[in-house]
Amino acid sequence: MSIQQDQVAELIKHREKARLGGGQKRIDSQHAKGKLTARERIAMLLDEGSFEEQNMFVEHRCTNFGMEKETYSGDGVVTGYGTIDGRLVYVYAQDFTVFGGSLSETMALKICMIMDQAMKMGAPIIGINDSGGARIQEGVNALAGYAEIFQRNILASGVVPQISAIFGPCAGGAVYSPALTDFTLMNRDTSYMFLTGPKVVKTVTGEDVTQEQLGGASVHSSKSGVAHFVSSNEEEGIALIRKLLSYIPQNNLEEAPLAVCTDPIDRLEESLNSIIPDSPNKPYDMYEVIRAIVDHGEYLDVQSAFAPNIITAFARFNGMSVGIVANQPKYLAGVLDINASRKAARFVRFCDAFNIPLVTLVDVPGFLPGTGQEYGGVIVHGAKLLYAYGEATVPKITVVLRKSYGGAYIVMSSKHLRGDINYAWPSAEIAVMGAQGAIEVLYSKEIVAAPNPQEVAQQKASEYVEKFSNPYNAARYGYIDDVILPKNTRFRVIRALQQLATKKVSNPAKKHDNLPL
Repeated sequence: MSIQQDQVAELIKHREKARLGGGQKRIDSQHAKGKLTARERIAMLLDEGSFEEQNMFVEHRCTNFGMEKETYSGDGVVTGYGTIDGRLVYVYAQDFTVFGGSLSETMALKICMIMDQAMKMGAPIIGINDSGGARIQEGVNALAGYAEIFQRNILASGVVPQISAIFGPCAGGAVYSPALTDFTLMNRDTSYMFLTGPKVVKTVTGEDVTQEQLGGASVHSSKSGVAHFVSSNEEEGIALIRKLLSYIPQNNLEEAPLAVCTDPIDRLEESLNSIIPDSPNKPYDMYEVIRAIVDHGEYLDVQSAFAPNIITAFARFNGMSVGIVANQPKYLAGVLDINASRKAARFVRFCDAFNIPLVTLVDVPGFLPGTGQEYGGVIVHGAKLLYAYGEATVPKITVVLRKSYGGAYIVMSSKHLRGDINYAWPSAEIAVMGAQGAIEVLYSKEIVAAPNPQEVAQQKASEYVEKFSNPYNAARYGYIDDVILPKNTRFRVIRALQQLATKKVSNPAKKHDNLPL
């Protein structure tokens, strides 16, 4: 039996209607807010012509509050698969033009089907959020839908990369799916995330706050750390997602894509020989070091506005993707605190889960002191970073540039946490603490009793500096594998990465670890 013309026409009509979502009027309203539609976002994200939509004709099944009188094909979410730079990805994009993108039982079903497929095929999941929350008319069925999505986020964690883009509202229970994924991107001015909105906050606490102040992109990128990236517009955000994916593998069993590198591996950077200031208290910009040693000076900063005293970034060495963790002396002297520890620990664990080698650049005076930090649990947060490095089995290369004091020395990928190759610049200082603090502990009585305390203190400080303000004491014990010329850092890191390419290490068999949360 052949397909009749009227059947073809009917199919075309169904498709056209489905592609209109909530109708042209609502599409125009979406554009007026400076927002793209779900389908426009997907078209921009994926390689041209690669998108294969699934479950286009699904409709909700709710009959409460007269809902049966209003149905839309697709039910408020566009789902399917396609490619980015030729690599398979699965994607879903909530459609705000249909019931404000609110989540229904069937919308959740569509999202879950895509997530299940991504797990079977071993491909990244990208979710584009633009939703008013749970569909109230569906009650507990909507809540069950969220729970089903969360369960899949949990099972997919560490198996396939998960990326969330917030291009509109994301409130209440909806925020937990992005929070469970690996990376969250927010768009400035059009997106926000919070568990309870301004009205509830006002009722419960009496606090007057706007949506932007409560959960805007600037808040979550700088204060809470919920957002890893912020874009000025959706086009920029989508370009960021594509760039991020270029650094990471399809799944936990594969390696990251190898890029073509035309930057010489033996390129010398003379500027690095003079970047460390003469005074140990003077800052310099660690980004200058990163730009000098990575391929073509290019890197992708992760959580750049949150805890800027530590840098987490993706970059390449001779085309190989790496995760860089680096103290930033330009901000709070590069000290480790609660937020820096959380930020770096999360990044280290992602890299380890997806076979991305770690390059750690160290210039750390220690942990930030004070009641604020201690009451906030800096001990347990610092332990997260220590745990992440100690647990990681990917290649780990560490370069100590200047200060590496106390517990922070241990935490920053030291040889004792199974660092594979640990280098130091000649300017490296590896000690329990700085000279001034050390002599106050070691020689306090002697200094006080001396007829010329200042002179004795100076002499003792000089002796301490002579002993510890160089890397050779640590090298003597094998804690530093080599002292290298700063200008030669790029070449030495690349040689180390090449040597470690076949590294195989396993942790003891266990159900799962008990990370100090």
